[in-house]
Amino acid sequence: MKSNLNIRKRNFIFFLAPAILLFMVLTSATPPPAYQIRTIVIDAGHGGKDSGARGSRSLEKNIALEVALRLGKEIEKQLPGVRVMYTRRSDEFIDLYKRIRMANAAKADIFISIHCNSAPGGSSKGTETIVSGSHRLSQQTAAIRENASLLLEENYKENYQGFDPKDPESYIIFSLMKNQYREKSVKLANLMQQEYVNSGRVSRGILEQGLAVLAEAGMPAVLTEIGFMSNRTEEAFMLSDEGQQEIVQNIVSAISSYKKSVER
Repeated sequence: MKSNLNIRKRNFIFFLAPAILLFMVLTSATPPPAYQIRTIVIDAGHGGKDSGARGSRSLEKNIALEVALRLGKEIEKQLPGVRVMYTRRSDEFIDLYKRIRMANAAKADIFISIHCNSAPGGSSKGTETIVSGSHRLSQQTAAIRENASLLLEENYKENYQGFDPKDPESYIIFSLMKNQYREKSVKLANLMQQEYVNSGRVSRGILEQGLAVLAEAGMPAVLTEIGFMSNRTEEAFMLSDEGQQEIVQNIVSAISSYKKSVER
């Protein structure tokens, strides 16, 4: 009796083992689902009581919002299947830390913040795109300007671990916020700057700075300065329908190229 039982066990194992082995091979050979960019968060810089840079005819917050809303529509039109979210759709003030946390909560694949530049004299021109990165105190001019919005927030020292946007030395705090998406952020920034150049714009390059709006990003994140409010010609370009459409198309083309490269 015991002998027959042992025989049946051996036969069961004999026939079952190949099935188990085949299952293991098939499941291990099944590739994981392909990565796809599904959600993009667009941030219109400044807003509400925070006007940003001032031009001769307009305010940064208004141009940034117009371009952001146009950009979202074009992304949905040209990149089917990609969901667009906005940190703001109207003239309202949103704390910087809330903007990136919206993107984190949505598990966004890309975060893009739209801004306009400014400089004394009125002759500066061109575009630049910023990623969260190095913290050389001599290179924090743009970061100090953009982070000044923190001063309009209630309890900003508590929200940013004691960070003081008026003190260049305190920018070292952001070096503790490791950005594991730096390489992909730089890749996207490079593509954006190249698209601007392809349209005849002047490229001021890619900067790595300690920006509060990018520091906690859980995805590739960039802040792009689409032109100078202090330059009357560029201000007029950014206000025009043609200029805004060109800027938007530059960014969409860059996103499309980036999307193809990471989804291969």
